[in-house]
Amino acid sequence: MKTKFLLLVSLFFVSLGYSQKQWTLKECVDHALKNNITIQQNTLNVELAELNVKSNKGNFLPNLNGSTGGNLSFGSSFDPVSQNRVSNTLFGGSIGVSSGVTIFNGYQNLNSYKQAQLGVERSKLTLSKIQNDISLFVVNGYLNVLFAKENLNVARVQAQISKKQVEAAKERFDAGTIPRGDLLNTESTAAADQQNLVTRENTLTIALLNLAQLLQIPSEGFDIANVDVGAPGVLLYDSANVVYEKALTNQPQIQNAELGIKDADYNIAIAKGRFLPSVSASLSISTNYGFDLDLPAGFRNTKLLTQLDNNLGYGVGFNVSIPIFNRNQTRINVDRQFVNKEISKVALDNEKLQLQQTIEQAFVDAKAAAKAFDAAKISLESQQEAFKNAQERYNLGAMTLFDFDLVRNRLVSAESTLIRNKYDFVFKTKVLQFYYGELNLD
Repeated sequence: MKTKFLLLVSLFFVSLGYSQKQWTLKECVDHALKNNITIQQNTLNVELAELNVKSNKGNFLPNLNGSTGGNLSFGSSFDPVSQNRVSNTLFGGSIGVSSGVTIFNGYQNLNSYKQAQLGVERSKLTLSKIQNDISLFVVNGYLNVLFAKENLNVARVQAQISKKQVEAAKERFDAGTIPRGDLLNTESTAAADQQNLVTRENTLTIALLNLAQLLQIPSEGFDIANVDVGAPGVLLYDSANVVYEKALTNQPQIQNAELGIKDADYNIAIAKGRFLPSVSASLSISTNYGFDLDLPAGFRNTKLLTQLDNNLGYGVGFNVSIPIFNRNQTRINVDRQFVNKEISKVALDNEKLQLQQTIEQAFVDAKAAAKAFDAAKISLESQQEAFKNAQERYNLGAMTLFDFDLVRNRLVSAESTLIRNKYDFVFKTKVLQFYYGELNLD
């Protein structure tokens, strides 16, 4: 019972800690990079690659094996001294130590070791690619929350305006200056604005949930720090090609594909090594012992240590294996590795093409988002002036409620469009910064 109570208290304080904390963008990215399951899995793949290096390094060392065995035999056997068959029970055994080492095998061990080292680099690059993807997902999710918050603030302001308009309409209705239909229309608009407010609140909740799930933390009480992204500036880069040339030097998927060609070269070298002779050496030390268990104690039975010493033997040897013909399998395997190298080259070209197309699309999207943002600013300024004029005319009774609502709805739409275009432009700019290698998370 006490354990359950302590567990509940601990969970409460953990939940309280999450609810009180407002996460910055850098904290979100750092947490995701540290705790994301996919990243953890690929971190373990790096460890496996490092163990593979140690395993291949061990192939240069000699092995060492010890062996022992015993046997018991009983029954009738021929005694060469008495020339008679006698019944006896014999126990004997052997002890040995052997070692072997590969002296030369067509450089296969050396190339396998270098290839294993290359495998560590490729595993780290794969991990970097996944970390980059997760970082972009978090940035997008973070900006979505900020976008939802700004939209919610706009909806709150509009709901407050509608509430005041309802109060003003009631006073004018009570004074007999407007018909009941205008009051009902005002209340209907306020109800619609309230419904829109609830929708924006739900949108924010979903955006926070999506980001919390991406960070793999409880969504209850989760919130992020309110950051003013400000008005986006102009594009930082002159052309997509400028970003692409820079990305070729810093994107891990390109580096990994380049190492894939080098990895194919090692496979070719290992395959060619099977054309060459292999040389190995061996060393062994062994001895044996035996006892006649049916004879009186000590009779005809030499002491164990004496037997081991007297029967001690040594052996040294070497072996040379020269491949002559193996049904063309080695040649075919070499040709296969050359084909695999061509596949690796095509894979590199494909990675470069995909990167170029992605950056070109991102650049075009960013330019379009910049134009849309500039247009949205102009539109909002116009709608704000139109709303001020409409509000004065409506208050003076020179404009119907229906026409006033049309102007107000255009203002709300212009505000929402500006917010959407602003965050769209900010994210697309972040994408270009990411590919250029200068993404700032602070």
